[in-house]
Amino acid sequence: MDTVLGVLQQNVEQECHHLKALQSEIGNVIVGQTHVVERILVGLLADGHLLLEGVPGLAKTLTFKTLASTIQAKFQRVQFTPDLLPADLIGTTIYNPQSGQFTVKQGPIFGNLVLADEINRAPAKVQSALLEAMQERQVTIGDHTFPLPVPFLVMATQNPIEQEGTYPLPEAQIDRFMLKIRIDYPTRQEESQIIDRMTRDVEPVARPVMRTEDLLRARKLIPQVYLDEKVKNYILDLVFATRQPDRYRLSHLAPLIAYGASPRASLALAQASRAYAFLRGRSYVTPDDVKSIGYDVLRHRIAPSYEAEAQEMTSESILRQIFETIEVP
Repeated sequence: MDTVLGVLQQNVEQECHHLKALQSEIGNVIVGQTHVVERILVGLLADGHLLLEGVPGLAKTLTFKTLASTIQAKFQRVQFTPDLLPADLIGTTIYNPQSGQFTVKQGPIFGNLVLADEINRAPAKVQSALLEAMQERQVTIGDHTFPLPVPFLVMATQNPIEQEGTYPLPEAQIDRFMLKIRIDYPTRQEESQIIDRMTRDVEPVARPVMRTEDLLRARKLIPQVYLDEKVKNYILDLVFATRQPDRYRLSHLAPLIAYGASPRASLALAQASRAYAFLRGRSYVTPDDVKSIGYDVLRHRIAPSYEAEAQEMTSESILRQIFETIEVP
């Protein structure tokens, strides 16, 4: 057992070295936002989609585009609007009058890294088409089903301020996002660096430091990262506390939670914790890994009740009480 863990640790350290170089290269373009970059890499390693929430102008698009450049992946950006059609996203069939046949024109969903900008502006039909792509890793155009490229990661963004003309994401689709990442404003010092860096004659460009094959090789190590039984039970306690708070000395939260996290949350938290430990160069998961990534995994999977809204309680504040109460192994 010790020999197996020792070999795994060596493999993790070797692959983690490439990812440190990747983070460093992204840092040559993106100022700050280390939390966001780290979470994006967790999603990429854990094969989970991301939902980013932040006001416009916080370099969400630039970050994702820079990441695509560093791993030599195909980047696609889709601006979601109320008049967007499913065919604009997944593609359509085009009739050729000369040959008398239909040919398939693939849409922008056929990319490795797909940015769904302002996803909550798209109508339900487009969101349903995206849901199949996110969950099944395939799309259906006409009578044909096409697998999506590997790796395939959707990073959706939404503006937390302007709600006019938006369509709230259905719970089934929100649950498909492994992480919901909140982006804050940069510090004054960081914003000064942004001005210096982005107002030069030549804007910084990231160099390729990895191939998608390297990423897929690193991804294969994630399920092997050791998850102790005590840490697994800690994950289960956190998730079950959102469904049955009475059993965890959190009875005061019961009327504040309309519904708790699904079993997909347990899977996502375990997988994301493994990827987070991997980024730290470790072959095992600690409770601190779970706590560090837990808010990003769970914040969009808890629905506050009307009573919680009346008390100005958010999913974030509910989660804070759960993390403070559940005993850490």
